[in-house]
Amino acid sequence: MNRQRPVVSGRPIDGDLDLQAHRDLVEGFSGQCVTEMMSGQLHEMCELASVLSTDRLDTVDPPYRWTVRQVFAHLVDAERIFGDRMLRVAAGDRTDLPSWDQDAYANARFGLGNFGQLVTELGHLRQANLLLLRRLAPKAWDQRGNVGGSPMTVRGLAWVCAAHMDHHFKIVRQRCDVASPNDESKAGDF
Repeated sequence: MNRQRPVVSGRPIDGDLDLQAHRDLVEGFSGQCVTEMMSGQLHEMCELASVLSTDRLDTVDPPYRWTVRQVFAHLVDAERIFGDRMLRVAAGDRTDLPSWDQDAYANARFGLGNFGQLVTELGHLRQANLLLLRRLAPKAWDQRGNVGGSPMTVRGLAWVCAAHMDHHFKIVRQRCDVASPNDESKAGDF
């Protein structure tokens, strides 16, 4: 982790993330300002959703356990949960926030429905989370709470939220053989 932070939404430093899995996820995600990265993911989300073929949405590709539609539903659930956590920690709520069983949500298959509606919901949730983060006072980014028994700052939560989406987008792209917008060699494939 970086030792200095040029902006409040800059990369996490020691103390922002306690779990090694969170640190690893964030370290594999480039960028210097989490709100810029999260905003850019809105465009990436639309690009990705627009090139996925409908016959691939409900296919489980081993070794994966979820369909692409379930992955997007999972991202909707996660975005909602991350937003709640960021709000509560930023407000100084000292309640120990529980972890969540992502598999139970995915297996419930509630609300999977129309893929376009899932993408729209995910976009709205991301926009809401960005609006929340952009209105925080600088000191709120350093607020610390316990999530699933591990201390995290609002900054850490925001970076995990962004890196989590990036992680799943990479998997969907790989599964569906879709080039990344940053991949020069496949730029013509869009």
